[in-house]
Amino acid sequence: MSNLVIVESPSKIKTVKKYLGKDYEVVASAGHIRDLPKSKLGVDLENNFEPYYENKRDKSALIKELKAQAKEADTVYLATDPDREGEAISWHLAHVLKLDNSKAVRVTFSEITKNGIETGMANPRGLDMDLINAQQARRILDRIVGYKLSPFLWKKVRRGLSAGRVQSAVVRLIVDREKEINAFESQEYWSIDAKLRGSSSKKQFAAKLTEVDGKKADLKNKEETDKILAELQQSDFIVSAIKKSVRKKQPAPPFTTSTLQQEASRRLSFNARRTMKAAQELYEGVEVEGQGTVGLITYMRTDSLRVSEEARKAAAALIEERYGKEYLPSKPRIYKAKNNAQDAHEAIRPATLTITPEMTKKTLTGDQYKLYKLIWERFMASQMENALLDAVAIDIKAGSCLFKASGFTVKFDGFTKLYEESAESNEEGGALPKLTENEKLTVVDLTGNQHFTQPPPRYNEASLIKAMEEYGIGRPSTYAPTISTILDRHYVEREQKQLKPTPLGDVITELLSNHFEKIVDTKFTAKMEHQLDEIEEGKIQWVKVLDSFYKDFAKTLEKAEHDMEGKRVKVPNEPTDIVCELCGKHMVIKIGPYGKFLGCEGFPECKNTKKIVSEASGKCPKCGGKMIARKSKKGKPFFGCEDYQNCGFMTWDTPVADVCPNCGKTLFKKVGKKGKLYCAVEECGYEAEAAEQDKTNEG
Repeated sequence: MSNLVIVESPSKIKTVKKYLGKDYEVVASAGHIRDLPKSKLGVDLENNFEPYYENKRDKSALIKELKAQAKEADTVYLATDPDREGEAISWHLAHVLKLDNSKAVRVTFSEITKNGIETGMANPRGLDMDLINAQQARRILDRIVGYKLSPFLWKKVRRGLSAGRVQSAVVRLIVDREKEINAFESQEYWSIDAKLRGSSSKKQFAAKLTEVDGKKADLKNKEETDKILAELQQSDFIVSAIKKSVRKKQPAPPFTTSTLQQEASRRLSFNARRTMKAAQELYEGVEVEGQGTVGLITYMRTDSLRVSEEARKAAAALIEERYGKEYLPSKPRIYKAKNNAQDAHEAIRPATLTITPEMTKKTLTGDQYKLYKLIWERFMASQMENALLDAVAIDIKAGSCLFKASGFTVKFDGFTKLYEESAESNEEGGALPKLTENEKLTVVDLTGNQHFTQPPPRYNEASLIKAMEEYGIGRPSTYAPTISTILDRHYVEREQKQLKPTPLGDVITELLSNHFEKIVDTKFTAKMEHQLDEIEEGKIQWVKVLDSFYKDFAKTLEKAEHDMEGKRVKVPNEPTDIVCELCGKHMVIKIGPYGKFLGCEGFPECKNTKKIVSEASGKCPKCGGKMIARKSKKGKPFFGCEDYQNCGFMTWDTPVADVCPNCGKTLFKKVGKKGKLYCAVEECGYEAEAAEQDKTNEG
């Protein structure tokens, strides 16, 4: 063996080996091989925050093997991921394998393709200590907060809880939003909408009241609205102005980590963890028919919008070939990243544009294909010409009132021929009929509509990631793990797709807000992120950042311990109507280390507990018992009889309220959007399309 290349993930080995050839042996570290110890702080707070790293026990066999291979190799290349974490993993590898940090042993691959790997191997460098120190500072900051603050929560609330520098600030965002919703007082308001028709067209169009007596329409109740409606009944509706314009609609930029997670949530209903899992696989290398194993996208942890000149030219050539020269902008598009972006990598884009989504469909998993198609189309659209809309705005006078109508037609589809961002695709308006100024219109319908102001919506994963990015909380690599952490620790729960705090999350946030304001303060958390960036850029010393943080934190912790001495905070339980069969009191919903469960409100005298079950529609087709919604060990939902142990009936398909027209038993809907309805009684055999059953029910 002459050359040893150590990558981070085992799934990269095959792809990298294919391009490097027989003179290179490729192995994987499978993440970190050294870390701070689990059983103690592992940081010398009195000696410049010197960390104590130890080899991970579960990696002892791998470390032994890596040492033997490194000893045999002429050259060892450290090719872990191209970010802070990857640089730190390489640093730990260099230490364990006794490599010289200053020598050219570090290589990075922005994409796992022939070009990406050859470029990386042609530009080896020494290890970047600024990157490494930024990662060390983050790790030690999080260790200090976790190991010093968590015991405080154990004493004041209950054992097993944890606090985190980023996660606690994110939970506070969700808690504060819930407070806004609860404190919101809805206000009544009214609108007036008209359906009108021109003198030379039968086509109706909608118009909305915007002004009364030259002022913005502000109707607060039915009385005001009825007064205006009475006036309008006696008024002629006359076209007072027609404004025509050509609107330009620009494409969205290529994806960053944040926007990829947001769009995958909106368009594909992927959570952040699912998105990043599929993206990691696409980056590391997947099988493509006729291509072998190849990395399909560039590095997926980035906040940059930069695109290489090579990729831009390749996109232009493909756009011209596929769609025609008119779909190319007059000059290449260059997108500017936000001020706080690290800009270490390119935007997320296809590594090889000529590998189209259609070419990958046979070999990729469903998630991989959907995400690759999203990334490919978004990037290609970002390099295409604007869409042009012929827009028309019409002012309509009616007595003292002014109505407005607007519409548009597509003059040139541009980038929308391929892709539109989901948030942009709900644009109102269509073609308006041909009208002329001073034309008298026919009123087809005139209605006053009551509305009430709505509270701000709860965060979902997409809007929470957007908020984290805007507030500067965390970085691209931390968005998905942070959301997973606050859900796993039951500080936050999903209600449909929305995120709401649990009583435990409320209690922890209030406790931290009262005694550790900076830990849950978004501005302070963002400032810490900025300082970590400055360490990476070599502008500030990492020990200085840690020292400044810890001096203040230690004093705050000491004061909190003193103020809370002898006190404990109780997490309120959620009441239920379920009666305890042992003592007759009500059961309440409690949160334990493994999630929610039912416990008797008479605890500790009565220790009765039970699982929370969710009743589903319909009855068991075998015994007539209730159908219960359950989850497998891997979290996949299924349905089973309440007396499952004796009856044994279960199905992955969803029971519905409808009954079989043949035998009267519950019908089930097969998994999938177009799932058929069927009867689970074998001797019956009834089956129908869902739409057919709906028509039968309507009839």
